Amino acid sequence: MLKIETITMRRLFTLLRPLGDRVVIEVLEAEEKTASGIVLPDSAKEKPQEGKVIAVGNGKVLENGTKQELEVAVNDRIIFSKYSGTEVTYDGKDYLIIREDDILAIV
Repeated sequence: MLKIETITMRRLFTLLRPLGDRVVIEVLEAEEKTASGIVLPDSAKEKPQEGKVIAVGNGKVLENGTKQELEVAVNDRIIFSKYSGTEVTYDGKDYLIIREDDILAIV
């Protein structure tokens, strides 16, 4: 089973490759229940702000022409700005493509 997942992830990396300082993330879903056990309807859920890095671009080009590598890496768990990025669907799965500047922290 692990081998199938690895092949699928490798295929994703080669087919969905972000450019420059962009990062492809898989958004982790918001909690379905409150701490006290109340089930939240979709309209009451916060927009998710946590995700897993799936692919990274090759870096940001600085004003002097040099390229700066990104600080995040594949499989990092991150927190990002609430309304950032572009939502895309690829192979039936939803992803978010954001700029590195929209990443607030690595968890």
